[in-house]
Amino acid sequence: MMKSCKDVFLLQIAVLNLLFSAVGRAQAPPDVPVFQITPEGSTVSFSIESSMKLAGTFDKWDATLTFTSTDVTTGVLDVKIDAASVDTGSGMKNGKLKGKDFFDVKNNPYITFHSNKVVQTSPTTIEFPGTFTIRGISKPETATFTVVGRGTGEGEIKGTMAFNRKDYDMTHGIPPFIKVADRVEVSINLKGKRISGPPVAFKE
Repeated sequence: MMKSCKDVFLLQIAVLNLLFSAVGRAQAPPDVPVFQITPEGSTVSFSIESSMKLAGTFDKWDATLTFTSTDVTTGVLDVKIDAASVDTGSGMKNGKLKGKDFFDVKNNPYITFHSNKVVQTSPTTIEFPGTFTIRGISKPETATFTVVGRGTGEGEIKGTMAFNRKDYDMTHGIPPFIKVADRVEVSINLKGKRISGPPVAFKE
């Protein structure tokens, strides 16, 4: 009797394993491209025209690029930046940018961009219309990229997203003797590789 119960228990475990395996396969269909962004060779930086040099990079960030089919227009891009990781090469500038007049990292530790739509503008260029959030303020912005190495399994998307700092209430704390442009340009260069699935299909 005990042997029979043990056999039933093992059979139940086997059935559960089969069910979980089926669910896993359903979540990652083989006909969908799966990409992994590699930190090596990838950068997120910014620059502003100013009477004194104002440019820098972010040392801590995360980015994902996913697709629901091989169609490039189904792409979803998410970028999450640790605002406190800003590095301009100057401790004084870093501290100013982290403060309440600019990134306000104490109350808003992350800068994010989310897009669930891709617009192909040429065989090698794409746009991601999305939502940009900085210092707790969210507005629609568009990131424009050039695709390098398409169809090879490894490549890069190199692009920019520009915004007006005044739209995000970054108008205080600038000394009157320093001239700073309204336009802030964010450069997003992401290097990645396809770890499973077929290539992404582009229109020629």
